[in-house]
Amino acid sequence: MKKKFKNIGEYELCGILSGAVGILLNLFLCGIKFIVGSMSHSISVTADGVNNLSDAASNIVTIIGAKISGKPMDKEHPFGHGRAEYISGLAVAFLILLMGFELGKESVIKIFSPEKLTLEPIFLIVLGVSFPIKLFMAYFNHKLYKHTGSLNFKAVKQDSLNDCLATGATVLALVISSAFDIGIFDGAVGLAVAVIILISGIKILKEITDPLLGEAPDRELTERLEKIITADELILGVHDIIVHNYGHNQIIASAHAEVPCDVDLVTIHEKIDSAEKRVQCELGIMLSVHIDPVDTDDLLRTHYKELTEDVIKLYNPCYSIHDFRLDRDADKVKLIFDVVIPFEDEKNRDRIENDIISLIQSQAPDTEISANFEHSYT
Repeated sequence: MKKKFKNIGEYELCGILSGAVGILLNLFLCGIKFIVGSMSHSISVTADGVNNLSDAASNIVTIIGAKISGKPMDKEHPFGHGRAEYISGLAVAFLILLMGFELGKESVIKIFSPEKLTLEPIFLIVLGVSFPIKLFMAYFNHKLYKHTGSLNFKAVKQDSLNDCLATGATVLALVISSAFDIGIFDGAVGLAVAVIILISGIKILKEITDPLLGEAPDRELTERLEKIITADELILGVHDIIVHNYGHNQIIASAHAEVPCDVDLVTIHEKIDSAEKRVQCELGIMLSVHIDPVDTDDLLRTHYKELTEDVIKLYNPCYSIHDFRLDRDADKVKLIFDVVIPFEDEKNRDRIENDIISLIQSQAPDTEISANFEHSYT
């Protein structure tokens, strides 16, 4: 699980720091590449400079997103403004895509109407400055990403690494086009740089939209949640963990906890309340727990539960069950339980349901089966 920052103000400071450093360095690189591109008549160098200009614009958006995300909770936004970082991330992605498209269009024109390039050693020296600067920016934002877990910093880091590749291709195009008088090669490399920019924008767009749409939490987080909740011996197990992310550490979760049915409700409430407070204290997550009472002394229930688990594990080791109970009021003993199957098996749900029910009834013909098949949210 990613390292957590201490508070929203710290995240805002990191965002402003990342944006300010990015704006200064990207404007510097943009300026020198525009000069070199103009003097050498190279579209690939100019394209690389425009890429740096788009990065500077992205840094401005990052600062704005950090400022909005840092606003405290209010009446209209009881879970804070953390998701503003996703909106600013989308703006960054769209800016990158727009720049990539425009540069691609200019490069295609250059391919069909190439110009003679001028190469001076100073041009290569000036372009070479880009590598250490962009590597520093990648390292700097990688550290901020590790500290905060914010996708904005990860996007800026990846964009900086892409820029190193793009600048390398630009230098190659300038050298080869000038040395061998192949003007079309410059346009082709400019087009390649544009494609790199577009791919980068698409990747960032996907990373930002995933949490907006609602992605599964990482396995380490759910395991820690389960460990903290079941720390008390009266909480026998946990299932149906659902996690909602509202941006940098504004997380809300819910879970079902199995508890003995013969313990009084007040005691169980105290145990659940204590578990929720432990989660809040250790993980900073607001947790709500639903209780599922279990009769641990019911030998018949234990027998049928073990039989059902054995049948399902034999059918598919990846499947699991929970909420297992008996209904003795029916003509036959009724087995009621939930079966958790992977997402990829959803399309075969009817067949899987018929198979499992048939297998259980072949082992326990005196029972009636009521099984609910569902997928995990983790």
